[in-house]
Amino acid sequence: MSTKTYDYLFKLLLIGDSGVGKTCILFRFSENNFNTTFISTIGIDFKIRTIELDGKKIKLQIWDTAGQERFRTITTAYYTMGIMLVYDCTQEKSFENIKNWIRNIEENAATDVEKMLLGNKCELNDKRQVTKERGEQLAVEYGIKFLETSAKNSINVEEAFFTLARDIKIKMEKRLEANNPPKGHQLKANEPPRKPGLGWLSKCNFF
Repeated sequence: MSTKTYDYLFKLLLIGDSGVGKTCILFRFSENNFNTTFISTIGIDFKIRTIELDGKKIKLQIWDTAGQERFRTITTAYYTMGIMLVYDCTQEKSFENIKNWIRNIEENAATDVEKMLLGNKCELNDKRQVTKERGEQLAVEYGIKFLETSAKNSINVEEAFFTLARDIKIKMEKRLEANNPPKGHQLKANEPPRKPGLGWLSKCNFF
């Protein structure tokens, strides 16, 4: 039998309007590469990269969504644990549509999925239509984290994925602890016994 080379497997999604740079962000993170010749119909399913966080090896399976229908298919077929919402700092419309994408998440993804907002192409200041402050404000409105990124110049791409992965890991480990108390745990008076199993974790391939 082969030994697994990772401790946890996290499944992530990149969503947002066509042309905002989702594929470029994916390739910058997974292969440290940037290519301006990508087209929206490239048809990539996912990329994988294993990172290390707090002494644990975490395998990230990152899906690059090509559109709304595909997004629905992926979220219903896989238990998505983290979603990056991407807009283009030089395209006002892509920023306005983030609210529609969040609505799609609420309709199709798990309620406890971790979310993060990315304003991509931040290097194009002369073409900027969306200020950093507006991105920060929208993130606060939805209670999610925010970073401006540049896939071209490799700005904050690593930070974004590591931050999202760390938030997922923290939430997962808290739930593991809640469902698996120390053996010395004593039931209090009138406290019902804990049910076996990992609840929401039972359908996720972590180990």
